Amino acid sequence: MLKRLDWYIIKKFMMTFFMMILFIIVIVIIFDISEKIDDFVANQAPLKAIVFDYYLNFIPYFMNMFSPLFVFITVIFFTSRMTANSEFVAILSCGVSYHRIMRPYFISAAFIALLSLSLNLWVIPRANATRLVFEEQYVKHRKALSGRDVHYKLEEGKFVYVESFSSWNNTAYNFTLEDIDSDHLVTKLSAESAKWDSTTCSWQLKNWMLRDYSNGLEDKITTGKQLDTLISLTVDDFRRTSKTVQQIPNKDLNALIRTQKERGDANVMYALIEKHNRLSLPFSAFILTIMGVSLSTKKRRGGLGWNMAIGIGLSFSYILFMRFSEMFVYTGTLAPAVAIWMPNALFAIVAAVLYKIAPK
Repeated sequence: MLKRLDWYIIKKFMMTFFMMILFIIVIVIIFDISEKIDDFVANQAPLKAIVFDYYLNFIPYFMNMFSPLFVFITVIFFTSRMTANSEFVAILSCGVSYHRIMRPYFISAAFIALLSLSLNLWVIPRANATRLVFEEQYVKHRKALSGRDVHYKLEEGKFVYVESFSSWNNTAYNFTLEDIDSDHLVTKLSAESAKWDSTTCSWQLKNWMLRDYSNGLEDKITTGKQLDTLISLTVDDFRRTSKTVQQIPNKDLNALIRTQKERGDANVMYALIEKHNRLSLPFSAFILTIMGVSLSTKKRRGGLGWNMAIGIGLSFSYILFMRFSEMFVYTGTLAPAVAIWMPNALFAIVAAVLYKIAPK
């Protein structure tokens, strides 16, 4: 059962955490409005869309993304004040162990971790879908993405190659579709371009040529100006980026990863990074809580200011390391699971060392 001491610390933790989030979010929204106000006016964005489609969906995304920073600063702030008021001296003198004091901290961290996990799995993907649609319509349009040298395995024995893809006109250039049976090329369909038709959900091939090798070495060639072909490939498969996967619910994200792995799609790294980020981020609440308590329960010359400086420095280094570790995936140095969970593993070691020496 929770004692009065537990409720006392939990109340301080939760109130400080949510007040700090509210304070920071207000500041961030003010700066974001000042940065995007020209785009809102130029593109005639409705006030209702700005409030409900953009900022209402921006808040959970921002809050969760910087939750490690909020947790660490929260713990440093109110724990340092308790230390300065000699509250921990009184608690320890009553026979309460240092490990016992950590229980309400762990309960609070568990609540924040569950909240972060719930946001990652169910709330934020749907919020991102609405927010990113608003950005595409009313904020400055970014350069259209294009893929180059794309290879896909659509199904067993069927392969697609595209030299380049332009998202401006949804067109794939130098399109090739090969049908292979037992290491033997059966047919090869080539086209100068393949344009996506959203009404029929098919590809319109221009200046196409079909080579048929079904009769052994005989090469039967058929050509034409235009041909509609239906394959298990859509225009969305060329647009998978770090932002597009943020909109996909967790169940669909797992299905997308399986499909992309079967196809040998290089863009699967974006989905894998997003999947592991959703699971790894909530664990940071426990790691940074331990680090914050370990640093704040000892009186230092300079008091709260010194503890806050250490806390902000460590939390920013943790967030920076989390973002930097994604580069190892893009360069192919590390697997997504290893790269994304590596910051948690390293800072968990730091937290364990700090916690071990803190009671001394």
